Amino acid sequence: MGLSYYSALTQVIIVGFVCFLCPGMFNAVNGLGGGGQLDPTAGNNANTALYSTFVVFGVLGGAIVNLCGVRWTIFGSGFTYALYSASYIYLNHKADGSFTIAAGALLGVGAGILWAAQGMIMVSYPREEEKGKYIAIFWTIFNLGGMLGGILPFAINYHSTSGSNSDGVYIAFVVLECLGSVMGLALAPPSKVTRSDGSSVVLVKYTNIGKETVGILKLFINPLMLALLPMCFTSNFFYSYQFDNINGALFNIRTRGFNNMFYWGFQMVGAYLISLLLDTQRFARKTRGFIAFIVVFVVFNAIWGGSLALHNKYPKGLELADRIDFKETHRAAGPIILYLVCGIGDALYQSFAYWIIGALSNDNQLLARYAGFYKGMQSFGAAIAWQLAAKKVSVGHQLIANWVLFGISIPSMLYVLWTIKDHSEDTQVKGDIDSDSYHADKSAEVAQSA
Repeated sequence: MGLSYYSALTQVIIVGFVCFLCPGMFNAVNGLGGGGQLDPTAGNNANTALYSTFVVFGVLGGAIVNLCGVRWTIFGSGFTYALYSASYIYLNHKADGSFTIAAGALLGVGAGILWAAQGMIMVSYPREEEKGKYIAIFWTIFNLGGMLGGILPFAINYHSTSGSNSDGVYIAFVVLECLGSVMGLALAPPSKVTRSDGSSVVLVKYTNIGKETVGILKLFINPLMLALLPMCFTSNFFYSYQFDNINGALFNIRTRGFNNMFYWGFQMVGAYLISLLLDTQRFARKTRGFIAFIVVFVVFNAIWGGSLALHNKYPKGLELADRIDFKETHRAAGPIILYLVCGIGDALYQSFAYWIIGALSNDNQLLARYAGFYKGMQSFGAAIAWQLAAKKVSVGHQLIANWVLFGISIPSMLYVLWTIKDHSEDTQVKGDIDSDSYHADKSAEVAQSA
């Protein structure tokens, strides 16, 4: 089957470019540490506000997408990214973080809905044996945004001695994010999308507010969703540490942009490599999951071990005048290598998490709720992490918290992997049968037999 407008691959590519231009640019701003400001306080508080509302609208996002459709929800949500970037222009001139914090809270609403739509498209549109590949394609396009977002401040701030981004950087981000919002209208309705084998991606064609409300509530009694809570909570917790305490605290402004090019660039490498493992037909699906888990386990322990060594070398960061420039090879090489490995680790973790969620079902409406739950609980962790940074919790304690949380997530992640079957059961819903309760019942049966 060729690559047509209504093909699942085309739709994943389109949503990839939406995220390239919206969340990708947001990641570029965040990755600079403190939103690219010398004083990270406003940026950290804005991130706390963002992820606090994201918790709610991440969980509700799947229902909103199921009720309103993917095109208009992504179109409206994208503009909240542009508003957030624009708020830093105000911060540059007024030194008042209130607008940035308010814009962050509104962005949490938009991001929760956008990522629920994105997650539904990415994990429900492909066939089972293609999910790893589609996740990698999306992740590659998406992180091209973060990579481009690293090039912009690197080029614009190349000769700058300031500790903050210029207005021109933020204006460029606003323009690109508005373009991404409009691109959301290019998505096709799910009812018209077909997989590579010609089958329709839509299994459930009717929903209402009552059904979606019940579906959301059942997420919190679904044993597999509860088991995935530690994984969800941990999956973005490390951003504040990596962005603020490695990139933001050790490097000058142009090198922070330089580092972001590689951080997001190596995410593409990580996503591609793990997709080869997750989609290989040489092993059963459960076996692939356990091998991928071992890879993630090893890489993340290496990251936190390297972070501990770097923290011991620079326990309080560096003063502005003494911060590392990328041309100082002897000082820059080690921290930059650690930072790009952090990017690889992030891609491995996120791709693996989405693959696990995609392995639980092929039902697009159910997966919209699962993706929303994942992003909501992920944001719960992120909100706490950014507030720890805003409250000036010591870097050492933040490092310990990250490492411990990763360890806590391991047992329940292994439990969910143990329940995965070689083929998810497509649930064609008829009459009064509810797909969520059906899948929850099947999950319980699997858990009892394990």
